[in-house]
Amino acid sequence: MNKKFDLTLMITIIITSLYGIIMIFSASSIWAEYKFNFKFHYVIMQSMFFMIGVILMIFVSKVPYRYYLKKANIILLTCFILLILVLVPGIGTVRNGSRSWFGIGGLGIQPSEFMKLALIIFTSKYIYNNPKDMKKVTKGAFPILLVTLISFGLIMLQPDFGTGTILVMTIVAMLFISGVNFSFFIKIGLVGMILVVLLILKAPYRVNRIVSFLNPWNDPLGTGFQSIQSLFAIGPGGLFGLGFGNSIQKHFYLPEPQTDFIFSIISEELGILGIITVSILFLTIILKGVKISIKAPDNFAKFLSFGIIFQLAFQTLLNLSVVVGLVPVTGVTLPFFSYGGSSLIITLIEMGMILNISRYKQN
Repeated sequence: MNKKFDLTLMITIIITSLYGIIMIFSASSIWAEYKFNFKFHYVIMQSMFFMIGVILMIFVSKVPYRYYLKKANIILLTCFILLILVLVPGIGTVRNGSRSWFGIGGLGIQPSEFMKLALIIFTSKYIYNNPKDMKKVTKGAFPILLVTLISFGLIMLQPDFGTGTILVMTIVAMLFISGVNFSFFIKIGLVGMILVVLLILKAPYRVNRIVSFLNPWNDPLGTGFQSIQSLFAIGPGGLFGLGFGNSIQKHFYLPEPQTDFIFSIISEELGILGIITVSILFLTIILKGVKISIKAPDNFAKFLSFGIIFQLAFQTLLNLSVVVGLVPVTGVTLPFFSYGGSSLIITLIEMGMILNISRYKQN
């Protein structure tokens, strides 16, 4: 065991989070002035979330990772209960059409964010305890997929298709590297495609998102509005951007630019150099995480760190794909950058787990 965790990774995490806070101030100042008559509202709130998250990250980095091996079932059960409670009117709060939050004063806690981590911990434990059964569908992959589908179903009742997609893809990736037969994934992929189509057809707003994705100019003031305004923000950025604080699209063109579409504002204000900086920070965190996973002392640590890093990488890729118009709008945040307490705090907790595992890595 190394006494020190990966210092480079921790510094990169702090820098990335601070970069995000700075950009939240720029992206949100106009909206904050309009909604709260105080342009620092969002940046102060995010700074508070950051401080809470860093404290928890440091605390978690000192908790031996095998503690979660013992508590995996309790953590998963607790998150299941929270996912059920959030659906109850009067307990769960509706925001942007989804009953995904517990409202505490002006703050909101999103249990689906915690469920993603809980399921990664549970899956890591299951693979660790049943390494020889993973190639057997009934004893290996099926129990994990059953729990995953139940979680996905509860999240879809909110509904939150973006978070549900990240959860499912992360668990599928973990099962894939655990040694589950490849033909099984082909079958699951076909079934998954059918389910996705049915889920899209069931909800008219999802159909509208697909239609607006294919041609946002069919409804430029409605379903295609966000995608068009995002591209308008990215377009004029050039090499150096318009300058920090000089975004045009944040002036009530791009709705709530401090959340899902904050990367558009980064592109507009800081240009290609800003994009490159964001890319380098994310690549450093992801590559460091992969290295820690490879050198982890046992399979539980390997799969726990891999699951966390894959989730981070997939969510980042999905958000950026939405911003540049490669996939339909999903409502997925950009880790470390988008405004939101639950997202930032749970991400920093996950980074604390990675930092703890780095203390045990093999040379």
